[in-house]
Amino acid sequence: MIEKSTVNIKDGPSSSWAISFSKQDKLAYLILRFIALIIVILLGAMIFKLFIASKLAFNEFGFSFIYTDFWNPIEDEFGALPFIFGTIITSVVALIIAAPISIGVAIYVNEYLGTKVATFLSLFVELIAAVPSIIFGLWGLYYLAPFIKNTLAPFLKSTLGFLPLFQGVSYGIGILAASIILALMIIPTITSVCREIFKTIPNLNKEAALALGATKFEMISLTILKPSFSGIIGAIVLGLGRALGETMAVAMVIGNTPIISSSLFSSASTMASVMANEYAEADSDLHLSALCYIGLLLFVVTFIVNLFARTIVWRQTKKSKRRN
Repeated sequence: MIEKSTVNIKDGPSSSWAISFSKQDKLAYLILRFIALIIVILLGAMIFKLFIASKLAFNEFGFSFIYTDFWNPIEDEFGALPFIFGTIITSVVALIIAAPISIGVAIYVNEYLGTKVATFLSLFVELIAAVPSIIFGLWGLYYLAPFIKNTLAPFLKSTLGFLPLFQGVSYGIGILAASIILALMIIPTITSVCREIFKTIPNLNKEAALALGATKFEMISLTILKPSFSGIIGAIVLGLGRALGETMAVAMVIGNTPIISSSLFSSASTMASVMANEYAEADSDLHLSALCYIGLLLFVVTFIVNLFARTIVWRQTKKSKRRN
């Protein structure tokens, strides 16, 4: 009956443009499949273009480009190690700051707040993700950097100054400022994913733990955090993926100096920030190619991190379905 039914695209029964429901479904399927294929093609084209653009630098420096710490565009000497270091150290410090806060917020919203308040607070947290990165950069430049220079850095030096991480002169901008900005930017991502993971825990498990005499803290530890461990790791790695690729906010507060230092107060530069700062001013083909080589490395790192995170989340989802 359905196959015999027709729909007129043009009004009026006399129109010759008529498509059966089965053909509509097939047409919609083909259109959606084509759109999905375009995404894959665009991704492949981006990788291919980056590879072609970075070929000159790859032929010149080879894989030594990855572990060389010298960057001098005037003499056409390039190495990506300071930028790889800056990217990793800012992202790791950001995760150390953001992960406990995000998990705590997710637990508090899910387990302690009423439905209406939880919905409002969740919306507020997720709105932070919609703030443009340039706003974070301006806030970091004009408010966070002076706060670090005048308050936070002196406090850290007086209490933890025996560690190399908190030694040296602080001018406000640097690795610590960039890490705090990144932490603020990835908190919504980690919080949202953790909340969804915690929701998959059956209420029966929580009620059973409380009925056996467990405290609220013990219930959260045993029935929520422990079974959600792999999912939490996936959420953290997703946050790491965003931190690795963040550009403008980091470029405004990190100092943009290609050096490797053990101090969090030191200036540095990331893979994304060096591309944003130097691409428009690059005056030689080798310089442009070196920047594209860094872009290709950043793409590979981000792709691996996100693939790893997705794998963990998929496994967690399958486990949750089996439990239910």
